[in-house]
Amino acid sequence: MTAPAPDAPLFHGVIPPVLSPFLDDSPRIDTETLARHADRLIRADVDALFVLGSSAETAFLSRENRRIVIETVREAAAGRVPITAGVIDMSTPLVLDHVRDALDAGAQGLVATAPFYVRTHPAEIAEHFRRIHRAAPELSLFAYNIPVSVHTVLDPAMLIELAREGTLRGIKDSGGNDGYLRTLIEMRAEAGLRPEEFSILTGSETTVDFAYLAGADGVVPGLGNVDPLSYVELHRLLREGRWAEGAELQRRINQLFRIVTVGSPARMGGSSAGLGSFKEALHHLGVFPSALMAPPHVALNEEEKAAIAEIVDAAQVREVPEVSEP
Repeated sequence: MTAPAPDAPLFHGVIPPVLSPFLDDSPRIDTETLARHADRLIRADVDALFVLGSSAETAFLSRENRRIVIETVREAAAGRVPITAGVIDMSTPLVLDHVRDALDAGAQGLVATAPFYVRTHPAEIAEHFRRIHRAAPELSLFAYNIPVSVHTVLDPAMLIELAREGTLRGIKDSGGNDGYLRTLIEMRAEAGLRPEEFSILTGSETTVDFAYLAGADGVVPGLGNVDPLSYVELHRLLREGRWAEGAELQRRINQLFRIVTVGSPARMGGSSAGLGSFKEALHHLGVFPSALMAPPHVALNEEEKAAIAEIVDAAQVREVPEVSEP
């Protein structure tokens, strides 16, 4: 099995999953806002950017819009940080179309879930990842464990096998199970794999300190779109072993994360409440001109918007400097 090229970028540290701002609900990508937002995240000193994940509303984007997102963010990044792109779809043939597009658009890494809708076996999921890797062996391929959406928990033994053979370069774990994450970290060590060979990233914004204490290599925080500076600082504190300070900063971050609970579950699903809160927070901060989401997402009402603004103001989200901090 071909391993990624030696100069393929490592993905570790703080990697926000970039939100997709829209011009309308068709949806059309607001490329000007997307480019400014990508630049804002980079100026906050994040380590990489992840486009076309769940937070990007990728499931609602056409193939053309997916290409536009990658190209826009790549151009805005201008080589300052690596870009990894989600190639998420129901089946292997569809995913391979997205892989070709991501290559053409200049992505430097790929993120893929297991196939979904169809019922699969770990052997079939492994073959899915192997085919993706063979289509773009020069790129770092990350598995995306997100059982709430895909209804499959990726088997740790399968992931380690794929890492040892050079198919996978890492995992983004959004399963919300600390025991699963720790098992992966322990199995990586037992297999003799180094973090640069198989990077383990947590997608759980509220337990980053737990994950780093166990040995995780980075975080992919949706809330990092709103407050990237706090996640960059949290990463630094935890890497320096300043656990008490990190835990206090994690507590403050978690207070801001309460925005995801504002949307009423009586009239909207978790995606509308979560993504809507992130977009509304960015709108309140003047980063996004609107909080538009793709249909059939339900928009937050005025009372919910006011509650989110109150939480954001109380959190005192810092403005990102015009130039990257040293």
